[in-house]
Amino acid sequence: MPRIERSATITWEGNVARGAGHLTGDTGAFAGLPFSLPTRIGAAEGKTSPEELLAAAHGGCITMSLASELTQAGTPPGRLDVSTRIVMDEVEGQGHQIVASHVDFRVAADGLDDRALQTLLAKADEGCPFSQLLKRAGAEVHVSARLA
Repeated sequence: MPRIERSATITWEGNVARGAGHLTGDTGAFAGLPFSLPTRIGAAEGKTSPEELLAAAHGGCITMSLASELTQAGTPPGRLDVSTRIVMDEVEGQGHQIVASHVDFRVAADGLDDRALQTLLAKADEGCPFSQLLKRAGAEVHVSARLA
């Protein structure tokens, strides 16, 4: 696989408590996504957060990894429904840290049984760069899958 680089730009105005910012992907896939501290730690109010973007990134990465594993095993997915939840918490002496990511799959694939699914899920987790990054950073990564 070739080296991959992607970029985003961020604008922020004001202090952390009352300020607000916008995130824009350099590809143009998303632009002007609003975020702020109050919507990061409280009600989202239609705004995003770094944690939500990390959840999407981890979920997207491991989804492609599982699709690849299923295809290589001869049971390509018809559909993968995935939910990902990032957990940030206070860690003693370290401040707020990303402590966990939970990824749950519902898998529709002809000819696939649960035992094979669990084996392929473990391989997908090992092959997902975001899973590995989170684990090396000390976060727990929990993945689960069930047949649709």
